[in-house]
Amino acid sequence: MINMERRKALKTGGGLGLLGVFALLGLAPGVVWASVGRAAFEARNLNEAFEALGVLAPENSALIKLTAPDVAANGAVVPVTVECPLAGTEQIAILIEKNPTMLAASFVIPEGTEGYISTKIKMAQTSAVIALVKVNGKFYRASREVQVTVGGC
Repeated sequence: MINMERRKALKTGGGLGLLGVFALLGLAPGVVWASVGRAAFEARNLNEAFEALGVLAPENSALIKLTAPDVAANGAVVPVTVECPLAGTEQIAILIEKNPTMLAASFVIPEGTEGYISTKIKMAQTSAVIALVKVNGKFYRASREVQVTVGGC
């Protein structure tokens, strides 16, 4: 006869142990959310998003290379790459102007790391995709229009 209570206890203990290991390695979910406040993800317009991220007036920069398709056939999976060759890159955020949630992603770049991210985002409709990069405490931006044929949000 199988003791189900013992199995449940082992399963729960194993899960908690694994969560503890992740926490020690700095991979716990709470650590990820700590760098950007919830208000940034709940912003409904660019000014609110900038304010929540601590941005006053980001400067346009030709040095930031934002790569995204001109036309995205499926808004649920839009590949985006942001490259910043400037030394001292601290943070890279991706915002979509016409999405229900403007902030799609935010990455903290460790000191001494190349300013490069590549990810996939969701877009509800055709919109401007904005790369916001923090370098030595100052924010820079680059943007491009991405046409979405089928919304993904």
